[in-house]
Amino acid sequence: MHIVSVIMGSDSDKAIYSEVSSVLMKFDISFEARIISAHRTPDILAEYVRMAVNSGVRIFIAIAGMAAALPGAIASYTTHPVIGVPVASSSPVLGFDSLLSMLQMPPGVPVATVTINGGRNAALLAAEILAISDPSIEIKLIAYKKEMANGVVQKDRQLSKE
Repeated sequence: MHIVSVIMGSDSDKAIYSEVSSVLMKFDISFEARIISAHRTPDILAEYVRMAVNSGVRIFIAIAGMAAALPGAIASYTTHPVIGVPVASSSPVLGFDSLLSMLQMPPGVPVATVTINGGRNAALLAAEILAISDPSIEIKLIAYKKEMANGVVQKDRQLSKE
């Protein structure tokens, strides 16, 4: 049983997916990954989300660029948390289009949205949500935050030696 589903709108989102998957693996969170387009394969998306919920998925992470309808479409098929990751495109708007489409969800269909290309934060947010009911994940998150703090302290010490 996978408890997180990571859905990419296209294979061009694989670089962001690799950040998500590496964090989920670090915290031993079971996940599956799919490429399903909200625009090109909407029926497959609807069927998959319903099946995933029935099979135990508790959180969806949706990685999408450009029009970025994917997170909202997923949220329309489930009551489970959906975390959107807007992807910077090569267009002149540099990902702001996808960011705004995720932020501007209508009332009643929430999507948690992280920063543009924020795959790491999406996976960490999923871990934090799961840690509410899973102490083993919470322990790993506490250790992770201590590692980050120690890294800053070490960099500060190094700077003072320069």
